[in-house]
Parts: sequence; C-alpha cells; structure tokens
Amino acid sequence: MVDNGNFFPELDTHQDEAWFLMDAMKILAIDAVGTGTNDLRFGYAFLKANIKRTQLPMTSANLIDVASKRPALEPYVIKKVGSTKVGYFSLMTDKMDLGPARDSLKVEEPTATAKRMVPELRKKGATVVVLLSQLGKVESEDLVTTVPGIDVVICGRNVPVLQKGRLVKNTVASYGGDQGQFISRTIVTLDKARKMSAGENETFQLGPEVGERADIVKLVKTFDDGFNEKLRKLEKEKSVQQGAIQQANADHFLGAELCGRCHQAETEQWKTTSHSLAWNTLIDQKKDGDETCIGCHVVGYKQNGGYQTNADAPRLANVQCENCHGMGTRHEAFTANKRAITKETCMSCHNAQQDPSFNFEQEMARVAHNNTSGSTIKNKKQKGAVPAGTMGSSH
Repeated sequence: MVDNGNFFPELDTHQDEAWFLMDAMKILAIDAVGTGTNDLRFGYAFLKANIKRTQLPMTSANLIDVASKRPALEPYVIKKVGSTKVGYFSLMTDKMDLGPARDSLKVEEPTATAKRMVPELRKKGATVVVLLSQLGKVESEDLVTTVPGIDVVICGRNVPVLQKGRLVKNTVASYGGDQGQFISRTIVTLDKARKMSAGENETFQLGPEVGERADIVKLVKTFDDGFNEKLRKLEKEKSVQQGAIQQANADHFLGAELCGRCHQAETEQWKTTSHSLAWNTLIDQKKDGDETCIGCHVVGYKQNGGYQTNADAPRLANVQCENCHGMGTRHEAFTANKRAITKETCMSCHNAQQDPSFNFEQEMARVAHNNTSGSTIKNKKQKGAVPAGTMGSSH
C-alpha cells in the first residue's frame, strides 16, 4: 500500500493536518510515500522533523539538498513482498516553486533522475519497479514512455480519476485522483524470474461500505475534536481583530427569516429539505470551525452581510434562500428578471471533488419548492448522519 504524496494542506491554519495524516499513514503501515512540492510548504525542517518522528517511509529521488548536494529524503524504498523485491521511488515536478524550502533545496530534472534510478533499483535486487509520480498525467506518461524498466506508475498532481488504468508502452498507469476519495489497485503478474509479464489497474471509490478501523476512527475523532476547537478560537480572535465591517448601503445578505415573512410556503417547504439541516451536519461531524467546510453550509460566507463567525449561525447557518436565489437586497432586480437555478448554481459546492455522485436533475427535483415529501431528510435519517453518496461520505 502506497501514498503518492502532496498531501499537506493548502491553508496555513491547517498545518496540524500534515502531521496528523502522517500519523494515520504510519498506523496504516503504508509501504512507501511519495513527496510533492506541497509537502514542503511549511519548510524542509518541518517535513524532516515529522518524518523522523513518525518514521514514515517518505521518498524523493530528485529532491536535492543544495548544501550537501545529496538527496534531501530517501531516494527510494525497497520492500519485500512475499518472495519479490519491489522498488519504489518518487519524482516531483521541477516546474513548481518550493516555497520556504526554495533556498535550501532544488529539484533535478525528472527524466534524467529516472534513467539513473531504475538501474540502481534493479542492481539492489528489485524485480518490480514502481514510480510514485507527482508530475501530472501527461508528463508521467511521457516519462515512462522514455525511460524503460518502470513497471507501474502511480500518476499524481491534478490527475483525473479513471476507473481502469492504462498500459503506457510497457508500464501500468494508475489514475486515482486527489484527496483520498479513491483507492487504486494494481495487480502485477510475474514470470519465473519474478519480473512483470502483465499488469492491470482498477480504481474504487471509498464509500461507507468499506467499513472502518477502530484505531483510525479513534485517531480521527481525537484529532477532529481538538482541531475544530482550535479553529473556532482562531476564528473568534480574527473576528475581534478585524471586526465585522459591513457596509449598510451595499448589497448584502438578509437571512431566511426575513425572506419567510413574504414567502411563507416556500420557507415551510425548505424546512422539509436537508438544506435546512446543513449546519447541524457540521456540528455533528465536529467541523463547525473548519473554514474549508463552512462555506457550503452557511449563507454568504465572508461576503458582505454574510456569515463571518459562529456568532452569525442563528441567522445565517444552513443552505438558505439566498444561496440559490441571490442576495436579498437585490430582490427587486431578480424578481423583475427571474433567476434560473442552473447546475452551475449547485456545482460551487456539489462539485466533482466534494460530491462526485451528484446528479443535478435528480437532486433538484428533491429540493424544488413543489416537493413537500421531505425525501432528503428521510434519506438522511434512514442512512445515518451522513447518507451514502452525499457530501460527507465523499469527504
């Protein structure tokens, strides 16, 4: 089991997620972990300290320490699987900025590194060679076409999800996407010399049917509870520092309570949908302090008159009227020209990454104002706090 790397969070406030994910991968006994440029965003020293702490087998063949001119991390990992030695090495793109590590590290050209690395792994006894690539889809495919001897390539860095992998020349290519929503399985058939004679790849979405491990559930819950509380404190401090500067004469959000004074029937119907419970989902999952989640569960996150901090929850929590129909102060404009609720309206949250199984026509019919069946809430109750195939399970 391998991870392709580039898993460090994008936001500075989420730095704790980096060491947490490393702890989780260590418990899962990941055999090799690749490295991407994003894994250096908190600095080389931070990454090295957490590798030392967790003893996680992170590898990078083309990341070089400028001072010593030696590999900054282990250039490869050799793992014995049964009677077969498998060699794993990782390559990152040389076209990205290394952030705070740019002065102490450099990235060598990937193809040249691969041409040197494959013979070295073979010399060390590896009869199967696996590349953990952070080069993107096209460059990964080009490299294994150019460099012979790579049996499997795990393609990373903004790659699409493909259910079936491809055979690129003599290399089995895997496309499992980003964010850990899918797991990609590669099966290699060996000849008598324990070398690859054939291979195939398939990708699976990780849904609720996969089940849970008690030790991982405990780790996640402990981390989430503490991290969410930390984020809530940071959010409160930020609010005190910045203040809620609102322009009273500018367009702004009003909240469903005000809309409901005239649109009573629509408001009552909205209460029969799971949109009206979106905020409770975050509270249940201990994510009500997580800024990467909040925006899709409230009205007008960080916009004028919109949700700023948890103090605004009583008025602006949940997916309300203005999420779909627009700011309440623009009411006259969009009543004169009725605004259509299009797929794009929903896709800002129900996108391919966060809700890959989203079907606009089907879901629109469930929340439309003429549907008072309460089907979305019933579905939620039947399947638990986070129904299968919805945002939470995708996350």
